[in-house]
Amino acid sequence: MSLHPQAEAYLKLFSTGPTTPSFELTPELIAEMRTMDAFAEQRGPIVPLPLVRDDVVTGVPVRIYRPQDGDHALPAIVYFHGGGWVFGDVDRNDALGRDLAVRNGAVVISVDYRLAPDHPFPAAADDGWSVVKDVFARPEAYQVDPERIAVYGDSAGGNVAAVAAWQARDAGLRLAHQVLVYPVVDVAMDTESYRTYATGFGLGAGEMAWFIAQYGGDPADPRLAPARLADKAGLAPATVITAECDPLCDEGETYASQLAAAGVPVEVRRYDGAIHGFFGLPGFFDQATEAREYAAARLKEAFR
Repeated sequence: MSLHPQAEAYLKLFSTGPTTPSFELTPELIAEMRTMDAFAEQRGPIVPLPLVRDDVVTGVPVRIYRPQDGDHALPAIVYFHGGGWVFGDVDRNDALGRDLAVRNGAVVISVDYRLAPDHPFPAAADDGWSVVKDVFARPEAYQVDPERIAVYGDSAGGNVAAVAAWQARDAGLRLAHQVLVYPVVDVAMDTESYRTYATGFGLGAGEMAWFIAQYGGDPADPRLAPARLADKAGLAPATVITAECDPLCDEGETYASQLAAAGVPVEVRRYDGAIHGFFGLPGFFDQATEAREYAAARLKEAFR
């Protein structure tokens, strides 16, 4: 293992993490932290688009991005943000939503799912699945092609995306693709990458344990841990992106191996020397743009 120079510089700037360790956060501090974003300028430009609108579908707030004028049907990406099921929203991920729309030539539906601990498991999973079902049920409302719908998520959002993917399969709905960026797909926390990168690399094992405790749920439930799903055959083709110096690296790659063993077309790409969270911060990490381009190439192939 050798940290990427940009990851090393980032960790020097933010080596102490939050002033209060995550496992000591009170509800009041959680609420305060949700209103702050120290990395806003590093999330990328706010690219103007022909259409950006907020809506509420099946009771779930969403933000919809359309990269082209006109009313013709485009591919769709249902996007789920990260944040340990506790933090994050469509505002914080606005730059990424716009970037995904432009980069993929797709309508992006960014989902503002409910957050723990106010709304514990399975609230996030339920909200994610509710929106995916609605996009399939009313494609004309989103001006999208029902044959070209993908789910996309990073970290805890990757968990919500992976769960929605198997729920879609079980409901007989055909997703074109699933993009899982350093996803949480198990909560056992027993992998080698959890041991190797437990502290000192940004996201730590202690923080992950706290996030998992806030969300709750049965570790054997595939709505929490999609790696525990007994039958993975017939799931949507997948792209799995991992960061080498990330506690979640091994479980993401193991999940990709499980998909492949079940006959699911899957490609996994590890970004050497990268740390958790790099994908959302192109202002810090060149690998963020590289990974987004890679995922876009995979999606464009799937949409064809």
